[in-house]
Amino acid sequence: MASKTASKDIITLRGSTAIVSEFFGYAANSILYNRGVYPEESFGRVKKYGLPLLLSQDEGVKTFIANLNTQLSEWLEAGKLQRIVLVIMSKATNEVLERWNFSIETDREVVEKGVSREKSDKEIMREIQAIMRQIASSITYLPCLDEPCIFDVLAYTDMDVAVPFTWTESDPKLIANPQMVKLHSFDTKIHKVDTLVSYKNDEWDEE
Repeated sequence: MASKTASKDIITLRGSTAIVSEFFGYAANSILYNRGVYPEESFGRVKKYGLPLLLSQDEGVKTFIANLNTQLSEWLEAGKLQRIVLVIMSKATNEVLERWNFSIETDREVVEKGVSREKSDKEIMREIQAIMRQIASSITYLPCLDEPCIFDVLAYTDMDVAVPFTWTESDPKLIANPQMVKLHSFDTKIHKVDTLVSYKNDEWDEE
């Protein structure tokens, strides 16, 4: 009699690392598309997480995100990554307009002892789907970015992590008195990712 295996539900540190770093690559692309940082025609459509998503075809962006994911994977697997922030700034003034904050909690026991955890792949995908849908609908709750913009990525790591050659120390690129919207989170049982977007609060004078 054939027995069913539950191996697909076993989450290892390496497997969780792959899920989180891949998620960030797709989330970053979705943010760049939906916030209009790059022109619509520079994106190609793919299907991921059961959703139609868009990936930049710009070689510079593709290389940047590929290199970023490699470094994030190293930090995630070592349990050293605390937070990733994608910052959108005015191209003309470098003023910070939006901060997409991905906070990461890591199960220390998994990192230190090499144990695994269990969670349904489908459940993780549903949680990621909810975040991607919120990013796709961001135009409904974020102000319009009506000027050319650029982006940068900040990584917050443990203090004992050496700064890689391709990275530099940076100020936190904060927004004064921002508005904030908390998005959904997802949890692999090894890495929990909480998502929050903060944005510049343009106050309108009311007569």
